[in-house]
Amino acid sequence: MQATTTGPRITAGVDGEGVVSHVGSRLLADVADRTTLTAKLSEVLAGLRKPRARHDPGRVLVDMAVAVADGATTISDVAVLADQAALFGPVASDSTCWRLLDRLDSAGLGAVARARAMARELVWAQRAELSGEPFSPARAGGRELPGLVIDLDASIVVCHSEKEQAAATFKKTFGLHPMLAFCDNTGEFLAALLRRNSPASPTAAAGESTGAARTSEAAASATTTCTSPSTIIPGAARRERRAELRDLRAHLPRRPALHPHRPA
Repeated sequence: MQATTTGPRITAGVDGEGVVSHVGSRLLADVADRTTLTAKLSEVLAGLRKPRARHDPGRVLVDMAVAVADGATTISDVAVLADQAALFGPVASDSTCWRLLDRLDSAGLGAVARARAMARELVWAQRAELSGEPFSPARAGGRELPGLVIDLDASIVVCHSEKEQAAATFKKTFGLHPMLAFCDNTGEFLAALLRRNSPASPTAAAGESTGAARTSEAAASATTTCTSPSTIIPGAARRERRAELRDLRAHLPRRPALHPHRPA
């Protein structure tokens, strides 16, 4: 039998000994282990590990993701996990994290995406065994949408220093304007395209369409278990979507008007 977690074994007690903080973050690391995400990352990134390296690349990426979920805003914040070795086990230093990120080229990022897709495939297959379907249907305007729905939208990420591709935004701030893709059925984050913000210009619409196409392609690749057609909902097409919802509501039965109770 193989262990399902790479972290140290922990037990809960009421004696007041061994009290630790951030213990809930350990659950995220365990989820990554149980869904085989850690193992898949280690497998696809095995070529980046040196013969005598202490830290596995897959584990390093998972620890960084856990740190971000725990509130980290810089790579050095991974030290919060490293300071609690009894809870998280050996955690790489921030310099080791930086070296790994620096070695992740386009091929490496593609390998990470494949590992995430394989882990998602396992989780959705387990859900299908229990409920008969890999994911619940998405809903919009009071009705269920067939297949897998991928929601595309762009969001401003404010930066306080000169980050790569950061620029002035149309909201008079400074930062990035990435295109994001989410699975509307499950709420999962699927893919993102890092890009600089572009003010209104003749080429802005073309760039928006190109970014949406690239992000939707990456999101579709991240959902390898989907056998039904995918529905892409671009966040940029807000007016068209609102018009469709208005037409849909026009055909829905109206609810009876509610009046406050008046005593006789």
